[in-house]
Amino acid sequence: MNTVIISTELAYWAQSLLRVLGGLVAVLLPAGTIVYIFLFKMMSFMQSRLGPMEAGPYGSMQLFAEVGKWLQKEDIVPGAAQPEARIFKMAPLVVLASTFLLVVVVPFGPDAWFTNFETGIFYALAVGSVSVLGILMAGWASANKYSLLGALRAAGQLIAYELPMVLAVVGVVIQAGTMNLQQIVVAQNTGSIFGWDGIGNPYILTQFVAFLIFMIAVQAELTQAPFDMPIAESELVSGYMTEYSGFRFLIFFIGEFATAGVFAMIASILFLGGWGVPFAWFGWTDIDSVDNWMNVAGPLILFSKMLVLVFFIMWIRFSSPRFREDQLQRFAWKLLIPVSLVNIMVTAVFKVAF
Repeated sequence: MNTVIISTELAYWAQSLLRVLGGLVAVLLPAGTIVYIFLFKMMSFMQSRLGPMEAGPYGSMQLFAEVGKWLQKEDIVPGAAQPEARIFKMAPLVVLASTFLLVVVVPFGPDAWFTNFETGIFYALAVGSVSVLGILMAGWASANKYSLLGALRAAGQLIAYELPMVLAVVGVVIQAGTMNLQQIVVAQNTGSIFGWDGIGNPYILTQFVAFLIFMIAVQAELTQAPFDMPIAESELVSGYMTEYSGFRFLIFFIGEFATAGVFAMIASILFLGGWGVPFAWFGWTDIDSVDNWMNVAGPLILFSKMLVLVFFIMWIRFSSPRFREDQLQRFAWKLLIPVSLVNIMVTAVFKVAF
């Protein structure tokens, strides 16, 4: 159903309620799916074991059992953290809030979106860095040297890898000629390769270097191995999360996997055509001619592409050794950033020439 029709039929409070419920589904459903498929099952199979099998058929209810367990645990604020207890308690909420702020610009279909910012990717890159504030709050308010070291490592790492992420996106913005995520989806699905529009023009073909840089930066932003220095269990005892328990630790846990899902959705939109399929398959010419059934099929298509990208994120996480801190910084500043700048230059030259 068209967005205009919805806005005229539903009161403002009903629209707001639907947006809140949609945001919860868009954040929590991918997070739960990622935890069950990849953390519980994929990692188990890679380690030649079955994983959880008792709660529900094939362990399918284990996630609910874990959530119930963490909700029952006592919410402890260490004695040393009592002077800054308010900041200590707010930190995980700030981290999770950044994920909800990030998902609002993700288009799920021709009319299935929360907001349709003209500068959507600019907004996404901006709010994606808000989580580092929550991590710094957690490390400082915990009054624990391991937590503080983990938070400082996270801040340095996220600052270093945000720059190549932004530069990787610039190539896509130059090629699409817009920062609107919906228009980037349309540009890929209405495009053609040397006059052939059978698969559209997914930017993973022309911006493959940018795609690799973006996914590496996402891995670092998520503090997943081999970039897991901020939470290195063998060195920092889980880093900035050391002093957290119960529900607040659960929020950090949800935030980590929900952010992985949202970043994978954004990567799908930038490089894999997002919710769309090549418009030439159905004779569509622009977004206004897309059939309404894509508002149902679009989220499923985007969800499938997201799972493919998360598979690679988790595969690398479960099979890679950890970088040293100096190697981590050198990789960003001396390799990723120069390569992304070259990619921007080449993209700009081809954009002007062709």
